Amino acid sequence: MEVLKRPPTAKGPAEWFTGDVWFDVIHRGEEPSRARANTVKFAPGARTAWHSHGLGQTLLIVEGVALIQSRGAKLVEAHPGDVVWTPPGEEHWHGAAPGQFMIHLALWEGDDTSWLEHVTDAEYGAAPSSTRA
Repeated sequence: MEVLKRPPTAKGPAEWFTGDVWFDVIHRGEEPSRARANTVKFAPGARTAWHSHGLGQTLLIVEGVALIQSRGAKLVEAHPGDVVWTPPGEEHWHGAAPGQFMIHLALWEGDDTSWLEHVTDAEYGAAPSSTRA
């Protein structure tokens, strides 16, 4: 067993995010492990660019309200405790709803992430459907 030293919080790069986003690396497995885990904090209105993961991604919403959308699908609102799975290669984005911070735990494998164009204000501002029944 080893207690690992955590790297400092990093600001998300403008190429990948709109608005202010910070992430903390929880785990970055070394070969043969491909496991990755980050906590990510989004300022109100902040979001990722469109992107996809070669082996998929799981998000656990920890705090706030998340907005999440897959390309061609409806915008979805997710809440603390919700788990969102995005399959390999599916283009999607995620971010904070307007007016509040959002934190999620992101789990994925490997470094095969394809970053695409930024989410437009019109895409971000679409009316979401809720994960709540």
